[in-house]
Amino acid sequence: MGNQMTEMLKGTLEGIVLAILAGRPAYGYEITARLREEGFSDLAEGTVYALLVRIEQRGFVDVEKVPSEKGPPRKVYSINAQGQAQLDGFWRSWSFLSERIGQFHGTDQDDSTGSEGSADPDGGKN
Repeated sequence: MGNQMTEMLKGTLEGIVLAILAGRPAYGYEITARLREEGFSDLAEGTVYALLVRIEQRGFVDVEKVPSEKGPPRKVYSINAQGQAQLDGFWRSWSFLSERIGQFHGTDQDDSTGSEGSADPDGGKN
């Protein structure tokens, strides 16, 4: 993952993990595996575990220790009402930002293709 992608992901990973947990409870490795399946292949497991500690401390998830067949009990995370409120806020912010960013992206595309609506510094007069 490039540095720019890493920085952008840092700002959105909490919302992504809460969205995963809104689908169903999961333990850390399951969350990491799901993220990797969705294309975040370079994501370090430690990043996810550190995030899970933070969202647990902030009260966004409930944690249940479930016996494991292979070693110590697993911590299974499930989103709670406070976490759902945080996720709802994340989606509102995401919608706002993606619409605004899309407007800039659309402008860049128009400029490069020469289509109508492109910014012409002399107003189309030659």
